[in-house]
Amino acid sequence: MDIQRLITMANQIGDFYESYPNKSHAQKDIADHLNKFWALPMRKQIAQYVGEQGGAGLHQHVQIAIKNHMQV
Repeated sequence: MDIQRLITMANQIGDFYESYPNKSHAQKDIADHLNKFWALPMRKQIAQYVGEQGGAGLHQHVQIAIKNHMQV
């Protein structure tokens, strides 16, 4: 899948959780959503992008969710 599309989709999920007052909880919920609803190849691709490219274009809380909580 196109990485830009994955970035857009991940940021949309992050936008939903942006209003959470507890950012740590929001990051875990973002990762839970990705783990539940994204296919493994999509998760691997976005994780690789964050690891190799630093996650440019992703909201900071989405980057943290992917680095610290997402399963690949």
